[in-house]
Amino acid sequence: MAADISDFFQSAHPFDLAVWLNQLPVAQASGHLADIPLPRRAKVFAHLARDRQVDLAQALTPNDFAEMVAQMDADDRADLFNLLPRAAQHQLIHDLKQEDCENIRSLSAYPEGSAGAIMTTDYAVLEAGMTAAQAIDALRCMGPGRETIYRSYVLDGDRRLIGSVRLHELILADEATPISNFMDKALKTVTPTTDREDVAKMIAQYDLFAVPVIEADGRVVGIVTHDDATDAMQAEMTEDFQKISTVLPFTQSLRQAGIRVLYSKRIVWLALLIFGNLFSGAGIAYFEDMILAYVSLVFFLPLLIDSSGNAGSQSATLMVRALATGDVELKDWRDLILRELIVAAALGATMALVVFPVGALRGGPEIALTVGLTMFVVVIIGSLVGMSLPFLLSRLRLDPATASGPLVTTISDGMGVLIYFSIASVVLGL
Repeated sequence: MAADISDFFQSAHPFDLAVWLNQLPVAQASGHLADIPLPRRAKVFAHLARDRQVDLAQALTPNDFAEMVAQMDADDRADLFNLLPRAAQHQLIHDLKQEDCENIRSLSAYPEGSAGAIMTTDYAVLEAGMTAAQAIDALRCMGPGRETIYRSYVLDGDRRLIGSVRLHELILADEATPISNFMDKALKTVTPTTDREDVAKMIAQYDLFAVPVIEADGRVVGIVTHDDATDAMQAEMTEDFQKISTVLPFTQSLRQAGIRVLYSKRIVWLALLIFGNLFSGAGIAYFEDMILAYVSLVFFLPLLIDSSGNAGSQSATLMVRALATGDVELKDWRDLILRELIVAAALGATMALVVFPVGALRGGPEIALTVGLTMFVVVIIGSLVGMSLPFLLSRLRLDPATASGPLVTTISDGMGVLIYFSIASVVLGL
């Protein structure tokens, strides 16, 4: 049995090991973690859920924990350091080497969600005067301690970026050829304060393996690799999905999140949306006499306001995604609104034709006309609300993801009630 577990520790992918350890009690997980060889242990630890990392950091002995942290990638070390309680941070700084401590302090100082927070300082550096053979020898020496050597960065004496060299270019070049003859000088760069989502978009747009992070004075302070950018983009997408459902963002996995966390992240918006729904109720109460006179109007109320909310949610979801990917910008608002108006009118007319005969059978021609006109109008209004809210929030420098789902539906419901009974009062002569 022990041999099987040992083989599992050696052969399994670090991510699979992390998934397995996430499911075990902390005491048992810490014992198994200590049995994994040190360099591999650091990679497994980096894949653990954030709350599990904090629990295991306190379960391991300070010396074992410090040895493992020293083997982690620079960006993973900084992320972990920011998660730890203050006492654990002080203990870790005391146990690590001075060089590692300075690295952690510098990376953890950058704001969360920025390029500086996800960059690594373990990148390959070459000198402009090197030949291809000298550069390959240098990479052999520094390679094991670097995040990647597939692209190396050529710096001057003040650590300012001159260019970059790809590994296959070094291998194919003549040994005596200076790397300055074939290095790439037209590089995309970001600053430490660039939003991580913008970094990920740049890497995806230009198909980059990594992007250098440059300070204001031109010095290179790190690189953001494509895998770290992918992780950042996944985190942003998770946060957007949570906001779309009006759930306050949380970093734990759903499996690991406790009852208190899930309650606190969901109750805020649900409580706020109650007041929006009260507006709908007030509208119904205002037209109470009309409802008593034409009870058949109530039959179509859920159908109409749901259709308005559904149309609005469709528009909002499409627009939030387009804004997130950079497919559209704020300057496109007017053209998109005009196009959405045409599309929404076509959708509303089609849905009105569907419900018109149902209204005729249920309440006669007047009710059919009321329901048909209302369906046409509320689909247009709902679609325009769903399209406009993300633009408005973006203009106010807020996250447009907040405009989707229940928020759009609540606004559309309130407007739908007023539109429905206003049209009914005109058509029915009340």
